[in-house]
Amino acid sequence: MQQRSEIPIRVLIGKVGLDGHERGARVLCLMLRDEGMEVIYTGIRQTVESIVQVAIQEDVDVIGLSSLAGAHDLSVEIVNQLKEKGRDDILVMVGGIIPDEDIPLLKEGGVSAIFGPGASIKEIVRYIQENVRKKNAG
Repeated sequence: MQQRSEIPIRVLIGKVGLDGHERGARVLCLMLRDEGMEVIYTGIRQTVESIVQVAIQEDVDVIGLSSLAGAHDLSVEIVNQLKEKGRDDILVMVGGIIPDEDIPLLKEGGVSAIFGPGASIKEIVRYIQENVRKKNAG
């Protein structure tokens, strides 16, 4: 049996709603894979339910949602559905174009991190690694 430290972090990257802009999400998938993480990309135009279902089926540690067209508010619905299904151990992060005034609502709703334009892959990887370690230790 593998020790938890040997098991790669599993990340689901998704696009919820009608947002069809996926270049950033695809680039992030490749960069996280290069950092040794297992990445599942659901593609564009997913529902809240489909993201939650795939995350649970794939037993991911993290859900990363990309939003460029205002669907970031759906991330709180994802957090709520995960809680309802007993999987509030999955970190939910959002990246993309997020208006500053929406950030407090996302944080209050259970989104663990928000990465805007200019966030570095190192910053994102460090956040994921540190917080998955904390989650698994606790």
